[in-house]
Amino acid sequence: MRSIIMPRLLSPHELATLLLLMHAPAQVEGGNPYLEALRSESLVEVVAFTANADEKNQYRLTAEGNAVLRRLGAV
Repeated sequence: MRSIIMPRLLSPHELATLLLLMHAPAQVEGGNPYLEALRSESLVEVVAFTANADEKNQYRLTAEGNAVLRRLGAV
């Protein structure tokens, strides 16, 4: 298994967002300020981008995001 080195610690809110994506991805709002930080760390990705303001983008954990949660014992 390849080693993943985190360049920085995740905030409690970012960890909570990862857990929410794991258990209830439909509950994650596109306006969540932590999504962009998690995307920049390659822990989250957009699966469905919607241009319509009435619809929400859909997000999911990447393999790296799942690995972080596994290391924390959340999976």
